[in-house]
Amino acid sequence: MIESYRFGKIVINGKSYSSDVIIIGDHVKANWWRKEGHRLHIEDLEEIISRDVEVLVVGTGYFGLMKVPEDVKRFLAEKGIEIIVQKTADACKTFNMLKESGKNVAAALHLTC
Repeated sequence: MIESYRFGKIVINGKSYSSDVIIIGDHVKANWWRKEGHRLHIEDLEEIISRDVEVLVVGTGYFGLMKVPEDVKRFLAEKGIEIIVQKTADACKTFNMLKESGKNVAAALHLTC
């Protein structure tokens, strides 16, 4: 579970991270780098796409500056993955709520801007 988030820092299952992360199940991939810093590409989500994920929650940053293009949303929909795009603070709450409800949820979280 995500315990806390503030600009540039997130605490997941008692461990603190200061770089962007992907969460799949109970696994956290730290230092998540994207093809472009503030634009999400399909290639950035390969780990998530290869898993049996029902919902992907994307945190677009504290101020919401990371963009999720329509082609990425369409691609995920074609794969049967629902996508929820929110500023990271809201995305953390949504992720926890979905995880608690038993959904197979993943998160891709941009921690700054």
